[in-house]
Amino acid sequence: MTTTERPRYQLVIDGQRTEAASGQRYDSVDPYLGSAWASAADGDAADVDAAVAAARRALAGEWGKLTGFGRARLMRKLGDLIARDAGRLAEIETRDTGKLLREMRGQLGSIPEWFYYFSGLADKLEGTTIPGDKPNFLVYTRREPAGVVAAIVPWNSPLLLLCWKLAPALAAGCTMVAKPSDYSPASAVELAALMDEAGFPPGVFNVVTGFGPAVGKALAAHPDVDKVAFTGSTAVGAQVAAAAAQNITGVLLELGGKSAHLVFDDADLDAACNGVLAGVFAATGQTCMAGSRLLVSRTVHDALVEKITERARGIKLGDPKAADTEMGPVATEPQYRKVLSFLDGASAEGATVAAGGAPAADLGGFFVQPTVLTGVKPTMTVACEEVFGPVLSVIGFDTEEEALALANDTRYGLAGAVWTKDIHRGHRVAHAMRTGTVWINAYRVVGPDVPFGGYGLSGLGRENGIEAVHEYTVTKAIWVELTGGTRDPFTIG
Repeated sequence: MTTTERPRYQLVIDGQRTEAASGQRYDSVDPYLGSAWASAADGDAADVDAAVAAARRALAGEWGKLTGFGRARLMRKLGDLIARDAGRLAEIETRDTGKLLREMRGQLGSIPEWFYYFSGLADKLEGTTIPGDKPNFLVYTRREPAGVVAAIVPWNSPLLLLCWKLAPALAAGCTMVAKPSDYSPASAVELAALMDEAGFPPGVFNVVTGFGPAVGKALAAHPDVDKVAFTGSTAVGAQVAAAAAQNITGVLLELGGKSAHLVFDDADLDAACNGVLAGVFAATGQTCMAGSRLLVSRTVHDALVEKITERARGIKLGDPKAADTEMGPVATEPQYRKVLSFLDGASAEGATVAAGGAPAADLGGFFVQPTVLTGVKPTMTVACEEVFGPVLSVIGFDTEEEALALANDTRYGLAGAVWTKDIHRGHRVAHAMRTGTVWINAYRVVGPDVPFGGYGLSGLGRENGIEAVHEYTVTKAIWVELTGGTRDPFTIG
């Protein structure tokens, strides 16, 4: 493909495709091929100002005047269009991120459900009538749109994680300025075209792409943004929250994790093995909910580790577009280097490499072997910090109490799993784990109707489910005086 044949993605502001104010562009690199496949406009703070202004106008204009029923109709149409184009969008995501085409087809096939589900809530954002302590007043509440939302999304599942924010925000009546990752700009611009086709008014959804932190910083700190929704690393999330706090702007943060599988001695080891593989090697481990810690009863430790290492050694790495590929490359060179540094550090701290542990050098690109580390101590860096790559740390335990102590010995709290045939233990342990999501005898399952978010360094607020719509609304209380009388103006009513 020559340079002239590469797709050229522009900014989307107020329904118009436009180049960045600076006139600059940058290349988006295919992680598998290691070469540019598209280019994107390199926006800056001036473009953010224009996009936020467009979102504000839309909020006050045609979009803001729509009822929930009107918003729902547009959202259902958008869901239909995404379903129609799911295959094409999946191929774009694979080119931009290096993730398996079969996984991205699954993701894109599920995204319409987010718009169908939240369209069903758009016309049900009801207030309440409050039987107050003052009989001469009627008191009621309204749920109103938070306003202009800044959505800053990562590279690992770009369109899915954007729609986790967009669908509930639209249902609530908000408008949005989206900043996709530097490394995966394409799908957000493609989504904007589908929103045009669905009939959304100009300015409801704006996209400002850009390489480096300038666009994200400008959005997080913008005085005319009402809510910042961010998915990414905890370190960057803290910076986003600090910038937003300067304007007392609300934040929704979905951040990192160090999630644990707790495998007890009565577990179905074949099922647990499969769940562990899904948790840490699917998506090349590049997921916030990655089950990167395996806490396993010492009575079944060796048997389970043998199963996992055998499966890990057989995972087929290669072209993410090939039907038989099971794991693709790490999405970016900086992340590839980071994963390798974790492997070096683990060996230096005394962990044993049971499988993998090195680059898959014969494949070129950013491939890392699926890695299983045994002999891991809970205090080792690889057991404490988010790797965001295909690296599993195995730690043994003797009792349920020890397993829970190990699981909760982290500043994160995003997800986790319990593997047991004892239904009493399953619920008991799930209740005691300080994580936002717990799967029992399963892993890595999400849905538009189920809240998702974490404790501690894993973030603030919840995405998905009814709670997500509430994240994008504000509650207004209205007092109506009923008698027409007057009162002493110098006392509180």
